[in-house]
Parts: sequence; structure tokens; C-alpha cells
Amino acid sequence: MWVKEKYCFVLALLLALLVVPAHAQSVEQNAAPNAAEGGGAAVDASAAADDEMPSMLPHIKNTRYWLTGQANFISQAHPEFPAEYSGPHSMDAHYEKGTSRLLTLYTGARANDSVEFLANVEEAGGAALSSGFGMAGFTNLDIVRNPSLSQEPYLARGMVHAVIALSDDRVENQRNPFSLFERLPRRRLEIRFGKFSTVDFFDQNSAGSDTHFQFANWTVDNNGAYDYAADTRGYSVGALADYEDRNWGFRFAEMLMPKVANGIDLVWKPWQAHAENYEFELRRGLVPHKTGTVRLLAYVNSANMGIYREAVSQYVDGQVTTPDITNHPWHITRKYGFGANVEQQLASGVTAFARFGWNNGKTESFAYTEVDQTVEVGVGVMGARWHRKYDRAGVAFVTNGIARDHQRYLALGGVGFLLGDGGLNYGRENIVETYYTAHLWRGVYVAPGFQRVSDPGYNRARGPVDVPSLRVHVEF
Repeated sequence: MWVKEKYCFVLALLLALLVVPAHAQSVEQNAAPNAAEGGGAAVDASAAADDEMPSMLPHIKNTRYWLTGQANFISQAHPEFPAEYSGPHSMDAHYEKGTSRLLTLYTGARANDSVEFLANVEEAGGAALSSGFGMAGFTNLDIVRNPSLSQEPYLARGMVHAVIALSDDRVENQRNPFSLFERLPRRRLEIRFGKFSTVDFFDQNSAGSDTHFQFANWTVDNNGAYDYAADTRGYSVGALADYEDRNWGFRFAEMLMPKVANGIDLVWKPWQAHAENYEFELRRGLVPHKTGTVRLLAYVNSANMGIYREAVSQYVDGQVTTPDITNHPWHITRKYGFGANVEQQLASGVTAFARFGWNNGKTESFAYTEVDQTVEVGVGVMGARWHRKYDRAGVAFVTNGIARDHQRYLALGGVGFLLGDGGLNYGRENIVETYYTAHLWRGVYVAPGFQRVSDPGYNRARGPVDVPSLRVHVEF
């Protein structure tokens, strides 16, 4: 299986790097930001400055304010695939298709040179393949994970952002929906408070953190083992402190946890349920004379999470007919984990990236997805290399796994908030994804893509699943 995956990865890499337009056309140069989010995805770290990106509509020129918008549509399908059996949370083995929709309005205003107010409104809808069940590394990060949620517009982010200068010298800042300042102190402390996504500021990667211009898979755009605090839509409420120096930074966030796994309601008692997030960032390349960044992550979640071993014991002792991770009184348990996130420039416009993630795997997968260990490698290429300034391409390979207690729980028929085939012939879930994003006109982008998921839901009795996709993205 590993040999097959390696061949798929090499083939996809060659396609992403070599299959480019032979006679590329020039592109327009209208003003627009390059920001993206959806289910927790964050502003594209590789985005060009606001005055370089094309947009459908002209933007406000007053630098004290921000008003932009985005529309992102991802259509996916999969043909019938082999499946020895199916359960309540399996991906449908027959042909199906689905299209997600995510509309975002970004607003912001600077009160002065050190304080600003930022707010985003979203509307999300459409259909997910199999209602989002059956894969830990699901193929579309923009889907609504609970189809019963209201599709009315909602406040995705609303935060206060303050900057405390710790040095007199200043550096240029690339304005974006999360920071409207044109210049920032070289040494500074940034404070944020309000509603936002934890991965807006943690586990970012310039080549693999953006569903609107890059990859779409949950465990490619984010560290799958990072069970970051979030509600069903990917957001939480909390506070963040970020110290930035010349070549390094350190950030800490305290966030609220949901009441139940994948729940929309948060626990408003931070002395009971809470999450601590830590990240150290070193902006130094691993290859001499090439830029790069290394990020080291740690987190601890405290919430009303079940314990897999106890759920299995209840079943073995005959207390329940099927293991149920939610069958317990209110109690606070803890999950902790670690991650590494590396990006390295290989040549102009070519960035390699990798992630590693691990969590203890004893407590219930609660907020993001059902992954206890993950390893990812990939590469992103900017279209300027073939004279298509706003195009980009990429390929990535990720392998996900779960701990033994989690495996046994699923093998005995237990279900999580995403997985549950009614049994389990365990194998690592291996994913290959590739895409090409082409700028068509003004702020309109089209991106064909392809994913292959082997052993979906860690089950050798099912798959592989091939998922072609087409993304349409519009910047306003």
C-alpha cells in the first residue's frame, strides 16, 4: 500500500510541476486582498499585498478601513468504490456529488495606530459528500459539518486587535483582513480578544493553509492531530497574545471549548472547559541562503470528553449494546498534543512544506477531526514561474492514524462524530491531493483538483475513494 501511495504522490508531483500552460497569457493587475477562511481555514499566508491582487470591485483606499468579500464554491464527486460493509457514519459507497458554498464579508476599522476592530460575516451552505461522514481527512474543508444548522448569515469573527510597541523601529506590514496597519513595530506584543478561529493564528503555512486558493482536504490545510478549540463552524471565543521579534515569535491563546463533540454551543465557564495553545515560530530556513519557517505547537484541551477505554469496558461488561463514547456523566478530561510545521523555499516561487502531529488519543476526538497521529509533505508553486502571476499549483501527501483505544472502539461498532463503519479492519488513512488554481478574469479563479483517499476512516475493508473537484473563487 505504501508503494502505491508513493507512486501516486510522485505522479501527482510531476503533474503539478510540469503540466503548465505553454503559452501563458498575461493577467490583469487590479487591487484586491487575498484572504480566505472556511471551517477554520485562515487568511492565505502567501497572499500578495492588497494593491497587487485582482478584484471584481474597487476597494476602499482609506487605510483606516477595510471592506472586501469572497465567494467560494467547491463541487466534488466520487464514483462507486469497493466496500465490504457500511455503518452509520460511513461514506456512501455509491456515486454521489455535492457542492459547498461559503460567502464572506470582511470589515475592519482602525481606532488609532495601535487599536483596531475587525468583524467577518459568513453564510455557508450547500451539500457535503455523505454529509461529511466517513473520512478523518475529509475532502472539503468548507462543508457545514452539521447539515441541520441554520444557513442564515452569522458572525464568524469579531475581535479587538491591539499592538503594544516594544521597539522604536518599524517594519512594513502587508495589510489583510486580520491586520489593517501599514507599519508595525519590529518588536511588539499583539493582543487579540473576541471570536475567531484558533487556526487563524496557529499552524499557519504559506503553501498549505488556504482552501480558497490551495488545498481543500481537512488534514492537508490543517494539522489533523491538532484538535483545536472550535464550534461546529470552526470558531471559538478567547484571547491571544503574540510576541514578535526580528526572526522569531511566540504566541499563546486561551479558548473556550464546545459542550459536546462537534457542537455549536460553547461552555461559558472557562474555569471548567478551556483550551491552552502554544506556538513558537522561528523564521529561518533549513536550506542555506533560502527562506523558511519552523513552527512548534503544543496544546491542552479540558472538556466534557469521553474516554475510549471506558466506553469499550462498558460494552465488554454488558452495560451497553454498542460502545458509546458519550455515555458518561458530565466530567472534565484532558487531551494534549504536539505538532511541527515546516516550510522551506526551494527556488523562487517554489515552497516545500511538512507537518507532523500527535495527541494522546485516549480521550474523545472532540472539536476538529478524528486523527491522533499525522504526517504530511507537499509542495506549492506560484504561477509567476510560467508567466501566470496569480496562478498556483500544489501537491501533498498525508498519512493519518489513530491510537489503539480509538481503533478498538471503532472496531467494536462505536461511532465518533465523523467515523463509524460498524467495524474496523485498521489501516492508516493515506491521502494524495493535487490542484491547479487559474486566474481567469479580474477576481475570478477556477481550480480543478483531485484527491485519492486510501483506507477511508482507517478501514481496509473500504476504498480507495477517488474525488475529483472543481473550485470557483471570486474576490470582491
